Amino acid sequence: MASLPLLPTSLVGSYAQPEWLIDRSKLAGRFPPRVRAKELWRIPPEFLAQAQDDATLLAIRAQEEAGLDILTDGEIRRESYSNHFATALEGVDIDNPGTALDRSGHPNPVPRIVGPIHRPHPVEVDDVRFLRAHTDRTIKMTVPGPFTMSQQAQNEYYPDAEAAAMDYAKAVNAEIADLFAAGADIVQIDEPYMQARPEAARAYGLAALNAALEGITGTTAVHICFGYAAIIHERPEGYSFLPELAGCPVDQISIETAQSGLDLGVLADLTDKTIILGVIDLSDHSVESAELVADRVRRAFDRIPPEQIVIATDCGMKYLPRESAEGKMRAMSGAARLLRTELGDRT
Repeated sequence: MASLPLLPTSLVGSYAQPEWLIDRSKLAGRFPPRVRAKELWRIPPEFLAQAQDDATLLAIRAQEEAGLDILTDGEIRRESYSNHFATALEGVDIDNPGTALDRSGHPNPVPRIVGPIHRPHPVEVDDVRFLRAHTDRTIKMTVPGPFTMSQQAQNEYYPDAEAAAMDYAKAVNAEIADLFAAGADIVQIDEPYMQARPEAARAYGLAALNAALEGITGTTAVHICFGYAAIIHERPEGYSFLPELAGCPVDQISIETAQSGLDLGVLADLTDKTIILGVIDLSDHSVESAELVADRVRRAFDRIPPEQIVIATDCGMKYLPRESAEGKMRAMSGAARLLRTELGDRT
């Protein structure tokens, strides 16, 4: 891993996909796809992989030019954060989808579990190798979490959702190990449904997350969020599932604070974790000033030391116009420079 400065900057995962690559109005006009949504891509199938590589290169360069310290591939090749991985698994029927309620309570087509969940091959290894080959900065790859995938499926095979989640955990565990072997510095598990369905998360979701992390030695993160601002407009004032992660063997926890105005007292339970602190409001396309972003970061300093903070966006940057996304990344980097100067750059 490249040497990181104090208060390193990073995306949560996604970056704005170009309009020439994907139909952004269709993407924004529906709930995030849980099964394949090939109709979203503007590029003919025979040229799609090449176009996705080109767009990923643009995302990498945009992050570098904005001054980010930890880079992702922007999730440019994905129709959603979860379906890219979830639909690559055996044991699910994606051609004859089932239905499950999204976190907003709306029905959405989802994979139907018809047999044992199994990962037949690595899913994102080529993606992380591409990212590693095109930047010398610290890199992060994201994978959907086992609990979230179990909630985004119609179970017609396992005796209950817990059993499905534990087999999803085995698939995620194998993927994480392969991603580290392929060059990832950080692997982030996205578990937004722990916030959306806290009772089930307490009942078996945390056990599934722990199983996904078993034996993993690289730097890991888990992301919990309130849902995309572009789709979920009502923001709760606090997390319904967060202190429970204190005992989880994950190194970093990603939370959102900008859109919700979150009371950062929740960090008191997580003092041994690095906090990926979402301080960029994605519900508003206007670009924050570096000073405003710095103020949002300072709110955390009486709860957790700067050495344990990564400055990040809230989640869902893929829905922003690229000009807005670029400006917001620059604001993050500017805030980091301001704060490092104030703190005497303790690196």
